[in-house]
Amino acid sequence: VLESWSFLDTVESNFRPLVVIELAKGTKEETIEWFTKRIVDKKANGGAQLLIKPLVMENGVENIYLVGASHLRLLLGAETVGLVKECTDNSMRTFTYSSRKTFKDFADDNHNFLTMAECQYIIKHELENLRAKNEKMIPGYPQAKLYPGKSIVRRLLTSGILVQIFPLHDREELKKLRHSWYGRVKVGYQPLDDIRCYFGETIALYFGFLEYFTFALIPMAVIGIPYYVFAWEDYDKYVMFATFNLLWSTVILEVWKRICAILTYRWGTLLMKRQFEEPRPGFHGVLGINPVTGREEPVYSSLKRQLRIYLVSLPFVCLCLYFSLYVMMIYFDLEQWALDYHKENESNFSSLMLYVPSIIYAVVIEVMNRIYRYAAEFLTSWENHRLESSYQNHLILKVLVFNFLNCFASLFYIAFVLFDMKLLRQSLATLLITSQILNQFAESLLPYWFQRRYNRRMKKRTCSQKTDRDLSIAEQVNMEKEMGTYLGTFDDYLELFLQFGYVSLFSCVYPLAAVFAVLNNITEIYSDALKMCRVYKRPFAEPTANIGVWQLAFETMSVISVVTNCILIGMSPQVDALFPDSKMDLVLTVALVEHLLLAIKFIMAFVIPDKPRDIQMKLAKLEFESLEALKQQVRAFQMQL
Repeated sequence: VLESWSFLDTVESNFRPLVVIELAKGTKEETIEWFTKRIVDKKANGGAQLLIKPLVMENGVENIYLVGASHLRLLLGAETVGLVKECTDNSMRTFTYSSRKTFKDFADDNHNFLTMAECQYIIKHELENLRAKNEKMIPGYPQAKLYPGKSIVRRLLTSGILVQIFPLHDREELKKLRHSWYGRVKVGYQPLDDIRCYFGETIALYFGFLEYFTFALIPMAVIGIPYYVFAWEDYDKYVMFATFNLLWSTVILEVWKRICAILTYRWGTLLMKRQFEEPRPGFHGVLGINPVTGREEPVYSSLKRQLRIYLVSLPFVCLCLYFSLYVMMIYFDLEQWALDYHKENESNFSSLMLYVPSIIYAVVIEVMNRIYRYAAEFLTSWENHRLESSYQNHLILKVLVFNFLNCFASLFYIAFVLFDMKLLRQSLATLLITSQILNQFAESLLPYWFQRRYNRRMKKRTCSQKTDRDLSIAEQVNMEKEMGTYLGTFDDYLELFLQFGYVSLFSCVYPLAAVFAVLNNITEIYSDALKMCRVYKRPFAEPTANIGVWQLAFETMSVISVVTNCILIGMSPQVDALFPDSKMDLVLTVALVEHLLLAIKFIMAFVIPDKPRDIQMKLAKLEFESLEALKQQVRAFQMQL
């Protein structure tokens, strides 16, 4: 491999643009010359050994550059990042350049062996790993300090010299994907393998989970319709429905782990080794030595971080939770006012007014959730977490706690303080439906409308120009750089998490929740596909083996749903009538049933394996082979001694 690096040429006649770099207008020439030289320099000299080409826009501005790489460079990069590919014997193995002939579909002239998303991921990895050597600052910008080992791209971003880096769309492949994905309404599975090849594993896994969750909701929806129509007040039958719901929520989450393992094994990410995490771009501190790597990097006191978390962030979150409860009490005052108004007037208009407080409250909840999200991001960034994973975990915890209380506190209050099941049904239905409509409008329809307006303006501006290859690339880059940036799957998973809460927490009160969830998710698949292909810039592929902390969040919600449904059933008049003499017996019985159901849940979670048997065997075989290879290397080394 080292010999391959030394012979690797940085000039390739058939240049294929993969990634766009946009520098700030007016960036100094010496900065551009230094940065581009580091990109094309050989690896031995601390460069990325990539190809770069300036793109002259119609206004003559040269602040945009196209980055590509030779076929050999991409293959060596695939080994560096640890990509896993399928071998000719149908097993999945980590790609190495020396054993390239053993991989399926590999040929020296086959430039499609690596998907475009994988190529772009490799280039992103190489750019992010461009590190300062002896430079003390970015040339031309004395205020932008550097130190040995600092990521050059991250410093350029934080200094405002580098505006953005994004991967280019492949217009032909995108057209094919759009047609097979959402180009026509059909009953069937999504092309997850094609989505993975184009957008990467993280996004493909989200759409896989969305599709699976939608199909998993169908039994609940089918059973819920007759319960809603024929057994509205019959709580005896709701006991069976709620019990089924609780077991269902456990089974679907455990089965998803198995499906996730099958998908990620096929895509190779289940076998990818977790790389050592570098400090996140926003991390700052005094220069010190990392005791693990021995590199110079910023060091920040963990005590200071803990003080910021517990003395500032925690009180702020508690204050926001208090404000959320205060808004909730205003909502109940409005509910009482609407009820009094209806009693006085008894008209069609007054009947409609009964739903107005819930609709207003649902809108306020969505607005508060979005405002709090920005505050949570600012606070988590201010806490100065060293690793991106730590940053994400603290952000998710803050957002989940607030969203859970903000969305469900009113329902818990109605159920367990007011004991008003009719109002609970009405509020649950209104909150669920209103939040779904608002999310569809804010996340898909509105951005799509803005993007179409911008595209029309761009087409009018460029319609008189020729369509040669360079010009079409310039036009494509000009359109894509103004597109919105996809910020990841966080909001998409959060929406599904809250929907899961609406369906599972109070299932015995409003069985139609699953029906509305299925209808919403069907439109969500199409609208999310539309925004990925037409509204946002293409995101970089991110390898992942599972849905991460969201699996734990969904499992926690299913445990809470056991408690809420058991208490709701215990509060029903029919169950209450079974214990006329002692309420303590009722409480103990409900607690016993709740503990029994929780025990069944945990037993089922333990009994159902996370990975199918064949995947377990393949993983064990690979582990055995790697250990044997390591033993042979040790023996060979000992014989040399």
